[in-house]
Amino acid sequence: MLAEYITRLLVVLFGYAYPAFECFKTLEQGQGNARQLRFWCQYWIIVAVLTVIEMPGNFLVSLLPMYGEAKLAFLVYLWYPKTKGTDVVYETFLRPLVMQYEPDIEERFRNLRAKSGQLLVFYLKNFTEKGQILFLEALHYVVSKSSGGTEKTKRSSWMSRLTANKKQEKQEKEKPAIEKLEEIADVLLGANPKQR
Repeated sequence: MLAEYITRLLVVLFGYAYPAFECFKTLEQGQGNARQLRFWCQYWIIVAVLTVIEMPGNFLVSLLPMYGEAKLAFLVYLWYPKTKGTDVVYETFLRPLVMQYEPDIEERFRNLRAKSGQLLVFYLKNFTEKGQILFLEALHYVVSKSSGGTEKTKRSSWMSRLTANKKQEKQEKEKPAIEKLEEIADVLLGANPKQR
């Protein structure tokens, strides 16, 4: 367990913090160091792709023995001055793959940008509605604990009705929202509703 935390700390230090500092130094040196800037851009692209691939399979990755150590070794290999593995990985594997699918990726991101405003509004609205319901339920709990007798019953029934009305309104509003989410998922996954 302790070894796992040490490995994670080393990954953060040598995979993110040190390269970020080196990238910062390269940026601050000025325009004369375009090759070094390209190197660090390639590094961060590879790290981003690794992170995207790693995220969905995080549970499976955690089961692999020595994965953290292998990741640490790979990240150091990418930036270490004698190996400069970033050039090899980027030019040999990543660049040809991304170039092959670039138009499709660009189209999906363009559609996602168009839908991102709707998605943001949906989540903000959903968050505020859930926040209101949670606040009302907390208020209901506090009122029911602090009041006694018939006053308690009146407040309790009022809060119950208010909470039930909010939940019913939310369910009615969720139907179109779910349809919007399905639409956004179709854009992201590139699937037609008929294909599902």
